[in-house]
Amino acid sequence: MAYVEIRDGEPPEGIVSRFRAAVTRNGILKEHKDRRFFRSKGEKARLAARRSARRRRRSIT
Repeated sequence: MAYVEIRDGEPPEGIVSRFRAAVTRNGILKEHKDRRFFRSKGEKARLAARRSARRRRRSIT
């Protein structure tokens, strides 16, 4: 759960931007997007393998 503590004299826009940054840092939005549709274990494994291979290719070059 992402939360921010309100600082004295902080404008509402600052609070919202810090909250948005915390949500991004914690990966909450990414997890929500991943869970929007059901994926079987096999499909999750294939996606993980593709992501891993992509990371390996990127790290080599």
